[in-house]
Amino acid sequence: METNAIRVGLLGLGCVGSGVIRALTRNQEEIERRAGRQLRIVCACARDLEKSRDCSTEGIRLTTNPHEVVDDSEVDVIIELMGGIEPAKELVLRAIEQGKPVITANKHLIALHGSEVFAAAESQGVNVAFEAAVAGSIPIIKNIRESLSGNRITWVAGIINGTGNYILSAMEKEGRSFEEVLADAQRLGYAEADPSFDVDGTDAAHKLTILASIAFGIPLSFEQAYREGIENISADNIVDARELGYRIKHLGIARRTEGGIELRVHPALIPHRRLIANVDGVMNAVVVQADAAGAHLYYGAGAGGDPTASAVIADLVDVVRTLTTDAENRVPHLAYQPHALSDLPILPIDDVETACYLKLQARDRPGVLAAVTRILGDRGISIEAIRQRQSMNGDSGEGVPVTLLTHAVPEAQMNQAIVEIEVLEDVLSSVQRIRIETLG
Repeated sequence: METNAIRVGLLGLGCVGSGVIRALTRNQEEIERRAGRQLRIVCACARDLEKSRDCSTEGIRLTTNPHEVVDDSEVDVIIELMGGIEPAKELVLRAIEQGKPVITANKHLIALHGSEVFAAAESQGVNVAFEAAVAGSIPIIKNIRESLSGNRITWVAGIINGTGNYILSAMEKEGRSFEEVLADAQRLGYAEADPSFDVDGTDAAHKLTILASIAFGIPLSFEQAYREGIENISADNIVDARELGYRIKHLGIARRTEGGIELRVHPALIPHRRLIANVDGVMNAVVVQADAAGAHLYYGAGAGGDPTASAVIADLVDVVRTLTTDAENRVPHLAYQPHALSDLPILPIDDVETACYLKLQARDRPGVLAAVTRILGDRGISIEAIRQRQSMNGDSGEGVPVTLLTHAVPEAQMNQAIVEIEVLEDVLSSVQRIRIETLG
């Protein structure tokens, strides 16, 4: 072993862990020229040591016990790729206690327990790097935290879950239902056997929580993030959106307002001319609006072994560069100095203003649309467009579809209007709402 080598312990040998080994092997000379030190993975933990892997583990001591990796006196840096909260949290804190920097791709851990982890790291003077926790290969954390540090960031909006984006893209392209496309995504490995975190907005909310903290200098606030999934999006909604000049995407949005910070994940209609509206498949994209730099779009692979490994190794190079740096002069974990985090509140969803797409089934008879529009008008909600699609079989008792686009209005007002519309005798369905985001 070279005397100046940085010795790395790897927790997790799955898709990303194998990608890290492959990249370090393939690009060893290039990476070490950037880091200024030699880098060696000396030990790694995996659940199944007999499992076939598409990377070479020659020269790496393998174990099923992650504590052996963390406690190894020859390990200088820990890379945590296990995912989940426990035992990942306990292992990360244990490594920090021993003065070992940690690199992690664990957005769940950072979003829920990042404050505790960063406080422990600051007390020990070590780094915790987490670029790979958000948007895979896209260097979004470094860009917001460092490259845009001379800006006041107004908002961040992103497609930050590849599974949900794949599903919506395939539904639009193939005209199939959510359930059909989800089954395909699971078969292709884009969705887990239990896809709930991906389709209900939880995964995106983890990532958005991290981005918002870095962008606005606020504490990590996952529990206050509004989350809405894509399971109720239908092929009809997608057709409506296209005919109206929009595409439906599952967005994470963090916006600074006079009253506080909006922090929300939900489906949204985006004008088809916006670049982010044309991000398809499993790809990710994030738009950052800053006062001096203007709008920036970051696009790339948001998941997968090699793309995520790219971000992990970039963090490893950064960590190695800072090993000899005074801890108080390093880039803060959440961009702002720990004592300078803002107490801006997270706005409840009722206080957020958005334009809306509304869809309902109503009897095809005179006066129904007038009643609906009267309710909206009484609640101060302006209508941009209204369409009633004639049923192929006439009014068969199930009603005909009615679509409305509204101008921006506080969520609470729209909630009240929807309740009143749904009790009309001639309205035969619940009112479906999808928010509209122009991202201008």
